[in-house]
Parts: sequence; C-alpha cells; structure tokens
Amino acid sequence: METNLSGRVVLVSGGARGIGAATVRAFAKEGAWVVAIDRDKRAGEAMAKSVDKMYFLEADLDDAGACEQAIADVVRRFRAIDVLVNNAGSNDALSLDAPPARFLESVRKNLLHVYALTHHAREHLARAKGAIVNVSSKVAETGQGHTSGYAAAKGAINALTREWAVALAPEGVRVNAVIPAECDSDQYQRWFEKQPDPRAARASVERLVPLGGRLTRPEEIADTIVFLASGRAGHITGQLIHVDGGYTHLDRALSAGGKGWS
Repeated sequence: METNLSGRVVLVSGGARGIGAATVRAFAKEGAWVVAIDRDKRAGEAMAKSVDKMYFLEADLDDAGACEQAIADVVRRFRAIDVLVNNAGSNDALSLDAPPARFLESVRKNLLHVYALTHHAREHLARAKGAIVNVSSKVAETGQGHTSGYAAAKGAINALTREWAVALAPEGVRVNAVIPAECDSDQYQRWFEKQPDPRAARASVERLVPLGGRLTRPEEIADTIVFLASGRAGHITGQLIHVDGGYTHLDRALSAGGKGWS
C-alpha cells in the first residue's frame, strides 16, 4: 500500500520505547525521516544505530520550554514537520487517595507536552498540510479504578483530538487518535513480572480481550498510526480509533450473547 510518506518528516514523542519505538520503525520502513524525542538517552541512541533515517533528540517533555526547543531543533535540522505523533505518557496509577497537588502534577506530566508540542508545531504542520496522531488510552472511556490523573489526561487528549480537528481543518491539517487497551509492551511486561504469579497475571488480562484472547502488539498500533498519518487517510479527521481487539466495545456484547469469552 502506497502511503506517500517517503521523505516526510515525522516527529514521535516518547519514541525510544514501546508503542513509540514501534511507531518510529514503522514510519522508517515507509521511507520517512523520523525524529524520536525521549528522555531515555541510552535507549534512543541505541535505536538510532539500528533504524535507518532516524534521528534521536533527548528532551524532558515535562518542561514546556523543552518542547518548544525540540520543535525548533527539528525544524532547524529538517526544515519541516509533516507529521506529529503525540505518544509520550505514563500511567502512574495515581488514585483518588492522592492529594489534589499530586493529581494536578499527574495531569500536567501526561498532557502539557501534548499541547506544547502541537502548539509549536502548528505552523509547520499547516504549511505541510500534515497530520497529528495522538495516542490515548482505554482508561479514558472505561476507567480502571486507580488512575485518576492518567484517565483525566487521556480523556483530555480525546477531547483535544476533536477540538483540534475542528480548529485545524481550515489549514488542511488532520487530527486523529488511536486508543489502545492492553498492549504487549515492555512496560506492561515489567508489571507482570512484579506480580506473585506473572504467567497467571498475564493470562487474566488476556482473557479480557475478545479478539484472539491476547494483548495487542505495539506494531499493530504503530501500523494504524502510520495509516492515519498517510495520504491513504486523507479524508479522515477527528476520529478516535480503537486498536484493542474489541476490548472497549465488544466485551459486554459478546458475554451477553453467550459467545466468545466470558
């Protein structure tokens, strides 16, 4: 499938690990120039050695000023930004028991960089008639019980996806989001390993996924991001695309119908 991404400049926040790393590799395979922004210098530099046409940019995206500088660095080096993938974020398991100050800090860490990168990249994306793909999470829709800060930030990202799709449509910029649920990432694997019975913990999560009873692979999410950023999705904007094996929408329907998992 021709994606028309060859030679395009793609910026991926949180691009050194997990979904971000898979996304960097997927864009690189399409011939794009990919800039991975991440605070993990070791992982980013190691990845840059093995991925063609990738450039690693170390930055602490908790700092709005660092976000502005990152955009300036990319434009200075590549003279353009065609695609922005707002992927960085971390579920810090901040529950309702946390004091308000910690809640605000959690939201800030998972949301501010999304706004700041988009704000500073806007003029370059408009010039390119480019695309933004935000990476959200199912917790914004399903809840989880102990993720108040993360859920609030991801819910805001869903809202901003729609808001920016409206705001940027006159400039020819498309804005969409992908919503993973249970992703087979290194971060999730580390969580499994901390459980008393890692194998049982993984199996208990896999049973929740209607399609195939398995975790979603990072590459499956990355492929969807690439599609949404490509010319093949040229008339798609303002959409929240669930890449989750039916986790978010099919669980009750399947169990009520007496088929599939229970």
